Amino acid sequence: MTPEEPLLCIDNLHAHYGKSHVLHGVSFDVHNNEVVSLIGRNGSGRSTTLKAIMGLLPPSSGNITLQGKRISGLRSYEICRAGVAYVPEERDVFPNLTVDENLRMGEQPPATDTCRWTMEQMFDYFPRLKERRNTLAGSLSGGEQQMLTICRSLLGHPQVILIDEPTEGLAPKIVAAVGDCIRDIHRKGVSVVLVEQKLAIALKVSTRMCVMGHGRIVYEGTPQEVTGNDQLLADWLAV
Repeated sequence: MTPEEPLLCIDNLHAHYGKSHVLHGVSFDVHNNEVVSLIGRNGSGRSTTLKAIMGLLPPSSGNITLQGKRISGLRSYEICRAGVAYVPEERDVFPNLTVDENLRMGEQPPATDTCRWTMEQMFDYFPRLKERRNTLAGSLSGGEQQMLTICRSLLGHPQVILIDEPTEGLAPKIVAAVGDCIRDIHRKGVSVVLVEQKLAIALKVSTRMCVMGHGRIVYEGTPQEVTGNDQLLADWLAV
């Protein structure tokens, strides 16, 4: 793969929930070492796009490739093994396992060309997890569960990580820690696709932004281009 080729390519993606057509030809690329945010109003299709990439919602049509290899149509665990990690909005920890056991559930052998992650790095990001490493995950606070889910995903040594609403319902101090973690993931060379309702957070961590509306990408640009487009903000991002 040359530097000009995208790491992850989503091409004309359509998806349905039953008879409801929710994604209408979503197309965007993610290159090496990018943070691409999907932003837009609730119901615009952002979270559904992540689920479709991860195989949790089988695409109706379209194509998804990772390093030029088709991953659309694969099962979720196959997509994970190919190098895509997913942090769901619901967090989905294993409640009856300890923090330490949850983290070890995420471990898998790294590919030769991916960033390597260790348990100690995870505890450096979020020291609270180290303090509670022998605590059952089901008894953690929402913020602690979010930390745990991000770290568990990183221990699979992904090439790209999909993160859905990581700061939803969290205290400001934890929001700041999650933002710092995303920036450091990016600095270490892992690409990120982020769904984030808080525009201020997305602007701080993103290298590129895709605005979604009615199940499609309606605008793509840098954070500076997004904030400088008053009509875009009024039409697609105003609450």
